[in-house]
Amino acid sequence: MIHKTNACRLLDQKKLAYTLHEYPVDEKHLDAVHVASETGQNPAKIYKTLVTIGDKTGYAVAAIPANKSLNLKAFAKISGNKKVEMIHVNDLEKITGYIRGGCSPIGMKKAFPTFIDQAAKQFDTIFISAGKRGLQIEMNADDLLLATRGQYADISVEQ
Repeated sequence: MIHKTNACRLLDQKKLAYTLHEYPVDEKHLDAVHVASETGQNPAKIYKTLVTIGDKTGYAVAAIPANKSLNLKAFAKISGNKKVEMIHVNDLEKITGYIRGGCSPIGMKKAFPTFIDQAAKQFDTIFISAGKRGLQIEMNADDLLLATRGQYADISVEQ
């Protein structure tokens, strides 16, 4: 039986549909492209959660396809900053409540401004971390916007 995470409980609370998918965890390969491989999904449908800090607005969250990189310049502009940088991985749990390889944009300690790459609109569903390693949530991207009070933005570039 799969134990529901905080992200799942929040989706249940908001009555948003989702499906959980378990996969084997490889501590050496926690990246989203590896998750795509383990789940048999197109890497463009697996969304990784990235947390940044901006020079004006503080923390902001980006959800982008596994096979892309965050466009820091575009993300700074859309999030109301002149400059953003990735937070240090050692600060991730303190800031979000989640660990590397299990960070979900849903259910962080605080609600940070969240931006989902607009490429998500091309799919009926996308996959995001359920808030723990080895567990993904498959859901409609519009529902992810509702759950995070996020917005779509053009924030990724090819790797």
